[in-house]
Amino acid sequence: MCRAHDQFQSPEGFPVYATTLAKTAYSNPSQPMRTPRGLEFELFARITRRLKQVSSQDASFAALAEAIFENRRLWTALAADVADPENGLPQDLRARIFFLHEFTQAHSRLVLSQDRSVDALIDVNTAIMRGLRQDGAKQ
Repeated sequence: MCRAHDQFQSPEGFPVYATTLAKTAYSNPSQPMRTPRGLEFELFARITRRLKQVSSQDASFAALAEAIFENRRLWTALAADVADPENGLPQDLRARIFFLHEFTQAHSRLVLSQDRSVDALIDVNTAIMRGLRQDGAKQ
């Protein structure tokens, strides 16, 4: 079984990684390859759009719970990533992301108990999207 970071040799003798092979094998040649930052932005955008949709008064509780679940799952994955000692982000940024995970978990419980609005979760995700977009422009 090959892992995504396993290295292969190209016919020219240059190292090629499985993730690069996967991206190019199924990509549309007319479309640029997506960066990890771009993929994170798209994921935040999709989940934030769902949160906005369920923030209206006429959304069902089931739709709200599903949107909250998706958002919590995203933040749990981010928390696990920044908790990894191999994570390359600066320690203070990792700590802030982990704090946001804790906040989203606690606030999500309040939203589900109908004690708070989903707006704070939307605001946090929107701020992260702004940061991903700004950092992406600097690269």
